[in-house]
Amino acid sequence: MATVRVIGAGLAGTECAWQIAQAGVPVILSEMRPLRQSPAHHTEHVAELVCSNSFGALGSDRAPGLLKEELRRLGSLVIRVADQYAVPAGGALAVDRAVFSQKLTEILENHPLIDFRREEVTQIPSSASENITVLATGPLTSDPLAQSLEQFTGLEYLSFFDAASPIIEGDSIDLGRAFLASRYDRGEAAYLNCPMTEAEYGAFWEALIEAEQAPLKEFEEAASRKFFEACLPVEEIARRGYESLRYGPLKPVGLDDPRTGRWPYAVVQLRMEDRQGKLWNLVGFQTNLKWGEQQRVFRMIPGLEAAQFVRLGVMHRNTFLCAPRLLRPTLQFHKVPTILAAGQLTGTEGYTPAVAGGWLAGTNAARLAKGETPITLPTTTMLGALVQYITSAEPKHFQPMPPNFGILPDLPHKIRNKVDRYRAYRDRALKDLEQFSVVQRSLAG
Repeated sequence: MATVRVIGAGLAGTECAWQIAQAGVPVILSEMRPLRQSPAHHTEHVAELVCSNSFGALGSDRAPGLLKEELRRLGSLVIRVADQYAVPAGGALAVDRAVFSQKLTEILENHPLIDFRREEVTQIPSSASENITVLATGPLTSDPLAQSLEQFTGLEYLSFFDAASPIIEGDSIDLGRAFLASRYDRGEAAYLNCPMTEAEYGAFWEALIEAEQAPLKEFEEAASRKFFEACLPVEEIARRGYESLRYGPLKPVGLDDPRTGRWPYAVVQLRMEDRQGKLWNLVGFQTNLKWGEQQRVFRMIPGLEAAQFVRLGVMHRNTFLCAPRLLRPTLQFHKVPTILAAGQLTGTEGYTPAVAGGWLAGTNAARLAKGETPITLPTTTMLGALVQYITSAEPKHFQPMPPNFGILPDLPHKIRNKVDRYRAYRDRALKDLEQFSVVQRSLAG
């Protein structure tokens, strides 16, 4: 039986390698860290979360939550470990990021069919005669491999800029100013909220838009600078207008300040990074400010005057393929079907979609190795719809897509109530997924 090669041990590569090995197919998993670090990673562990410790909405009546539930039912390793090491986050699935990555690293290193190699791969296979290969190098694909990928595709891939939020020590937060609550009291009170008066907000906004940014180094060419809307640096949001933060990451709606019983003028939220509450992430505060400027400006936030920063924000390049031109719905390349792509490299956005792409690419790589036909999931499922979208969208204006109900086929009957409509999407998706799984099991048997 052929050995499959997986390049990259992020979320997608981790899930991919596991699915291949669980199917009884040997796999070589190559990861360049720690021999060569990316601009955003800090450890040598697999599936390191670099932007946030949150996988997004937990409820299956939300698009990201539905995708998680589908992955649970499909036997996802990454989602299982995320559930195992979850930390309180209201209605979201957030994890203790250090323990999460360490556990996944141990699992992969101890699997008898996974040959885990710490090495940098700089070339992708040149022909179908070589091993079945999955590219799961993610948005931080190294320059040599990116150049090889460009030569292979014959097209220019796209890139945009992404940014990570700072993390603060919990003991340095003034709990006399910050209060614990979730918006509209939904779920467990898992967010620390730093309320701002109008005067405090105005001073903070002015300091933020005037603060000095860090140079973008190799990414700084203005002509290629593209921010993805779902992950804008907080200073970029602020520059769009005085009120922009109050309608974005600092919106106060649904948060009653216990000192006044009313919504504040603006609120900065912090989300727990670990189970003990020792570390807290500034929600929505992705930034490219210089590190000294971050400390100066963010300590203007009420409750964070003495904040101690464990990690300051960073900015890095994201790279993704023009999937509509390059990939089949099975995540195989049109040009060489024995090469597949997975994760954010394919143009999906977010942690859970990266895991989902890893599941599908791994499943299909294993099927190819065993001489079986690759699969696609029903487009009524969130995973099936997401892959269908990225491989069939209009190529000219293709941009990364997160899971959302807008990409699903219409329901047989129109449902006006949004809550009921989302639940109907969920029920149909899970029913169709179960029927699909039954068929696959019968074919395998």
